[in-house]
Amino acid sequence: MKQQLLLFLKEEDGVTAIEYGLIAGLIAVALLVALGPLGDSLKTLFNNIKAKVLDGAATAAESTTGS
Repeated sequence: MKQQLLLFLKEEDGVTAIEYGLIAGLIAVALLVALGPLGDSLKTLFNNIKAKVLDGAATAAESTTGS
């Protein structure tokens, strides 16, 4: 029993998986912190693009109907 416990404590496969999980979590947090201030400007940018696409679609629809 003691030998099995020592072998379990020496096993490093689970530790490596935990380390990779922690690294992925830290990268996700870093991205959120870095991109957080850009959120409002990106939202504005995409809303402007959406408005232009909708205006273009309305203009195209008007030109095909002859209005």
